[in-house]
Amino acid sequence: MRIGFDAKRLFNNFTGLGNHSRTTIDILTEEFPEHEYYLYTPKVRLNDVTEPYTHKDGCHLIQPHGVVKGGAWRTYGLVHDMKREGIELFHGLSNEMPVGLFHSGIPSVVTIHDVAFRTFPEMYHWHDRVIYNQKWQYACNNAERIIAISECTKRDVMEFYNVPEHKIDVVYQPVAPLYYASLGEKNMTDKPYMLYVGSVNSRKNLLGIVKAMELMPKDLQLPLVIVGGGGSYKKAVREYIAERGMEERFIWKDCVNNEQLKVLYTNAELFVYPSFYEGFGLPVVEAQLCGCPVVTSNVSSLPEAGGPYSLKADPSSAEDICNQIVTMLTDSALRDHLSKRGRDYAMQTFHPTVLARKLMEIYNKSM
Repeated sequence: MRIGFDAKRLFNNFTGLGNHSRTTIDILTEEFPEHEYYLYTPKVRLNDVTEPYTHKDGCHLIQPHGVVKGGAWRTYGLVHDMKREGIELFHGLSNEMPVGLFHSGIPSVVTIHDVAFRTFPEMYHWHDRVIYNQKWQYACNNAERIIAISECTKRDVMEFYNVPEHKIDVVYQPVAPLYYASLGEKNMTDKPYMLYVGSVNSRKNLLGIVKAMELMPKDLQLPLVIVGGGGSYKKAVREYIAERGMEERFIWKDCVNNEQLKVLYTNAELFVYPSFYEGFGLPVVEAQLCGCPVVTSNVSSLPEAGGPYSLKADPSSAEDICNQIVTMLTDSALRDHLSKRGRDYAMQTFHPTVLARKLMEIYNKSM
């Protein structure tokens, strides 16, 4: 089968949507090498991350070669090119579909990651919200099947876009392959620390962790390593920390690669992620695959990502977040249990083979 993909994010985005696109192609080409995968993108930002996909076995990189270029080609020119190349199925990897696909005879599926611009509108400019909403609605109306990356996202798609449940399949987001490898040894010489990984914005609730840490007993006040960039919200959090003289309890890292991140997960005492809303909650899964016990939220998709082997707190309550962190740090037997069983849960639920086979099932029933 010849399968076409909107690969703009794959070649130009190096965080969430780009990582999802790359890992999706990775698991499909590994599990189903007999198919051909056509990667459509208006441009390519070449670096160590994207270069392998320009010549990956079974993959064909397709860029505009006519008069129409850039975003206009991605929206209005893809259908013509896909028909010329004999594409048998199209997968919109990041919430969008090209115009005219519905009438082309090429069946299609679209992955919807989240509707954060609807649930947290204050984080988005009104103009962006309008455009995103139009794109999501068009994709939901015109795709044969919709893939939601969590049951939470599935519920949101049904609520906000009036999509019948039978049209939506849930396929969790794949994780980079190195996280499924055997665990590395803990570095016992490092000082103990807690870990947070993710963009530093109001939705992900780093300030909630900071306020929880204010409440912790002195003998449990481990430093928090923070991996992630941010803007005005990050500045506000740092000002809050400085006003209370807590700077020494936080270690800031703007960017690390997956190899470095895996080491951080492996050596952390626990991973703290009390987000208010996530389409999936990828860092929770990454942490569990590294054997790192998790404290996360009891809302949105986080109970799915963490499963039964994580501690869950009300993200709006600094006291509850504090209590769950203290429980994890003071009960070594519980921490060891959650470390082992959490990894087992993540390996079974989010294994690449499981996810690739679910995707192919959806492709086949969309034909």
